[in-house]
Amino acid sequence: MMTMHRDALPIVTTRAGAPSGVAGRTDAPAARTAAQPGVTARTDALPVVATRTDAPPTAATRTDALPRTLRTPRIALVGDRSPHIRSHVRIPVLLDALAEREGLVLDAYWIRTGDTEAPGAVRGFDAVWMLPGSPYASEAGALAAIRTAREDGVPFLGTCGGFQHALLEYARSVCGLTAAAHAETDPAADPDDLLIAPLACSLVGHEGVVRVTPGSLAERALGAERTTERYHCEYGPDSRHLDTLRAHGLRFTGADEEGGVRVAELPSHPFFLATLFQPELAGDGTRPHPLVRALAGAAVRHVAAREAAALTR
Repeated sequence: MMTMHRDALPIVTTRAGAPSGVAGRTDAPAARTAAQPGVTARTDALPVVATRTDAPPTAATRTDALPRTLRTPRIALVGDRSPHIRSHVRIPVLLDALAEREGLVLDAYWIRTGDTEAPGAVRGFDAVWMLPGSPYASEAGALAAIRTAREDGVPFLGTCGGFQHALLEYARSVCGLTAAAHAETDPAADPDDLLIAPLACSLVGHEGVVRVTPGSLAERALGAERTTERYHCEYGPDSRHLDTLRAHGLRFTGADEEGGVRVAELPSHPFFLATLFQPELAGDGTRPHPLVRALAGAAVRHVAAREAAALTR
């Protein structure tokens, strides 16, 4: 298997067995394994920030409580991969750490947003991670990937731009707010239609306290009601539309100390979580953030459920 070096971000060939949505792709990373010679964790890429990476395992993250599966969970990393985006550079470190520290091996495929416009492009994956990096090359592709994960019950994590677009997809597809707009990609939109608007204060390079709702998916995954997280964004949800999203089932379960929404989840879904902060930037990446561990665990359970369903047919 070809080793994936984080700095070079090489183009590699997809292994056989990829879901049909990425068949024949040439830009998806090969499957991760528990040990990859030549891939070591960098400690100088980002400053260490205070977060709950040392939180004790919870029901959402304990690996000994996960079912055994016959195949490795496949995760779609949706975003326009760039060596200039810190979170993208961090992903291989996290995948290595999940395998080596947690025993959670994921078969990861990077898919450009332009390639997720086709209906069901991410169907067949066991988890979808909508990564930062907006404006995306294809907003339509980003929204399509999110919608597939939401409607098909596929575990989903959206971070930073992924959070923003998860709200945008829900507003348009579920709430009937078809004109809902993102100020970064549609600056000429009617102000009343802006679901995602410029933040009063940019959060690029900032970190701050986030308080989560007791009993929420976020709280169960974190193992705490308070966490300090790192951001790299300039846009967030406009509070004028939040009640409409709530009325249609979306739950906002995390906020900063001023009450600004920072976490959203969908209780009717097996695992649908979105954060304005970037858990992938916690620490140096060698201790995966609890939310990243929780996504990996959800992917394992998704495989197990599909295998169990196949046995009953």
